Amino acid sequence: MFREMRRKKQQMSDEEARGILAGATSGVLALAGESGYPYAVPMSFFYDEEECRLLFHTARVGHKMTAIERCDKASFCVIAEDTVVPSRFTTYYRSVIVFGRLRVLTSDEEKRRTAELLGEAYYPDHPEACDAEIKKHWPAFNMVELKIEHMTGKKSKELLQEEASAEP
Repeated sequence: MFREMRRKKQQMSDEEARGILAGATSGVLALAGESGYPYAVPMSFFYDEEECRLLFHTARVGHKMTAIERCDKASFCVIAEDTVVPSRFTTYYRSVIVFGRLRVLTSDEEKRRTAELLGEAYYPDHPEACDAEIKKHWPAFNMVELKIEHMTGKKSKELLQEEASAEP
């Protein structure tokens, strides 16, 4: 169903790709937009490794929600490293892309639980402040989940070579 990576030697292990998702806070969500145009939007997110999903806090209406209602398939890209090396005419990079299906969370219990996960991730050690913020915005609160069906991570050849030479 999903293509294999063409440059398989540059593919990260699943563990390394999950580590990048766990350490990142933003990426680009790609959706099927209007009139056949793709719609890609930068988003903050939380990676829930236990449930194999990404969580997003969004507005209830707008271009993104219209696109999600029209087609639940999406991809999400995180760039963990992007170092241009002019003298070598290359870029040292690490990135992860996931594919999956989006779902708007509708039950209050599920939305509350995922809002708390976001709060813990972005504002740890302050559960009271997170709780107050959730309560303040609850009437307009909207959460979307991207259930991961496929994930690949890729890194530049140069980073692979550096890692190989650093091994004992």
